[in-house]
Amino acid sequence: MREFGLPALYHVPSDANLTDLIERNAEQFPDVAVISRKVDGDWGDLTAGRFRTEVSATAKGLIANGVQVGDRVAVMSRTRYEWTLLDFAIWYAGAVTVPVYETSSAEQLRWILSDSGAVAIVTETDHHAAMVTDLREELPDLAHTWELDSGAIATLTAAGTGIDDSAVVDRRAAVSADDLATIVYTSGTTGRPKGCRLTHGNFLAELGNITARMPNLFRTGESSVLLFLPLAHVLGRLAEVAAAFVPVDIAHVSDVKDVTAELSRFRPTLILGVPRVFEKVYNTASTRAQLAGRGRIFDMAAATAIAYSRARDDGRIPLTLRLRHAMFDRVVYRRLRDALGGRATHAISGGAALGERLGHFYRGIGFTVLEGYGLTETCGAATFNPDDRTKIGTVGQPLPGSTVRIDDDGEILLRGPNVFTGYWNNPGATADTFRDGWFATGDLGTLDEDGYLTIIGRKKEIIVTAAGKNVAPTVIEDRIRAHSLIGEVVVVGDGKPFVSCLVTIDEEQLSTWKQLHGKPADASVADLSADPDLLAAVQSAIDDGNRAVSRAEAVRRFRVLDTDLTEANGYITPSLKLKRNIVLRDFASEVSAIYSQ
Repeated sequence: MREFGLPALYHVPSDANLTDLIERNAEQFPDVAVISRKVDGDWGDLTAGRFRTEVSATAKGLIANGVQVGDRVAVMSRTRYEWTLLDFAIWYAGAVTVPVYETSSAEQLRWILSDSGAVAIVTETDHHAAMVTDLREELPDLAHTWELDSGAIATLTAAGTGIDDSAVVDRRAAVSADDLATIVYTSGTTGRPKGCRLTHGNFLAELGNITARMPNLFRTGESSVLLFLPLAHVLGRLAEVAAAFVPVDIAHVSDVKDVTAELSRFRPTLILGVPRVFEKVYNTASTRAQLAGRGRIFDMAAATAIAYSRARDDGRIPLTLRLRHAMFDRVVYRRLRDALGGRATHAISGGAALGERLGHFYRGIGFTVLEGYGLTETCGAATFNPDDRTKIGTVGQPLPGSTVRIDDDGEILLRGPNVFTGYWNNPGATADTFRDGWFATGDLGTLDEDGYLTIIGRKKEIIVTAAGKNVAPTVIEDRIRAHSLIGEVVVVGDGKPFVSCLVTIDEEQLSTWKQLHGKPADASVADLSADPDLLAAVQSAIDDGNRAVSRAEAVRRFRVLDTDLTEANGYITPSLKLKRNIVLRDFASEVSAIYSQ
């Protein structure tokens, strides 16, 4: 199939904007908890009525400080309640939010503030504030800075006490669906980040159709979401706006290290994450079972879950499999669900492929991971798997009201009310990315007979071997990376006689692996670079990856790097995308060594 679309389930009124959600919630659900905040170490409820009051008070502070309709206001912070409060307050003031990753460098910060023409920024920490101070002379438009850790919200609220309610009403009325809500800068795997112009209508069309298509996952007064993804990323913003759209309860976790503990305390009904999160949950459970001498039982339970899920797709589950599944549910699966909070039956995952094996594993234990696909330019999900018609291994059907087309060269083209209006201050890039009204994603994919999309890889990352074979590296990389011991994978082979890869070792899993295999506790990756057991483990991961591709695409050699590929050292973007060109530049000697053997 070359093209597939679905009719819209929700239509955005032309005069609507995102502040309408907060007003409606306060009027219709004034006493319903819409936000959970930590108070003395425990989660406390914030009602829809109280949230509107806090948003309005903060918006008045922005207005009192001269923020005008259409002005850009930046937010540089980890995921926390104040981020969501500020987002809606900025919209209440008629302004435009500009997210900045809290891990951004001074150069990245300077570019985003300068390019967007931000008139104000709210930072989180002294460190962030100092970065802004050092850049002030280069940012003539920047008039105001506030710091969350130094009482930014209280300062804004106090400044707005003299602003009448009517001023906020007028600001809200000045914004419609076609007006700009946010400029989200791409994480920039190559070159400077581009600012994606997303309107109020983009968000409303996106979330209106998602929540209408999956009403069982979004139930007012019952459903809840634990948000730990960066709100500077569009996927995190979707959770924030979806929670307001329905409304449902949402809680924020700033540090991913706290997620496991907070899952058991907050006990959400829905989890939003990326594949790496679900891979780590599986790998952690597996290694713990091995350390406790129950590795064989866990492996049998995992195989049973996968078989059970696949049998569901076939329409018949044999009695023996049902009985085995029921036994493992009591002794293994229930504990895994408890580790995810105990109440969640579904997760929404994006950003990369989870892989068919893990997809079946999770559904087999009673926790279905719904994979989707999208970009910043599509305001998040362009396609997603609905909870009642999931096809594991695909990224689902188009958002209702939108259409997916596969171009002649396999590129995915998109059209719909969720697609962005273009790049900020960059008409050339905007013109380049649209083709006869279709947004050209740069990704390659296929559509099945039911309109479910499968991602093949990035068009610009296709490797052409010396024999002329085209290889999409992400397919095998995702499969190899799923192994517990593997950190990152970079497939190479452009112009070479065969395909190879660079791999890094997951530091968290390495300590457990050393314990299980009798290696010195203080041995580093460099110390073990020639260790036959470690090399055999990596080879096992590669062998598994090779099963997903043809022989010509299979990895024949590898090299273990003793350097992590992380956001901190510049090899991974904040949205966990690999900066492939930088890796290949900095590790060119390692690649050469592979082919000189």
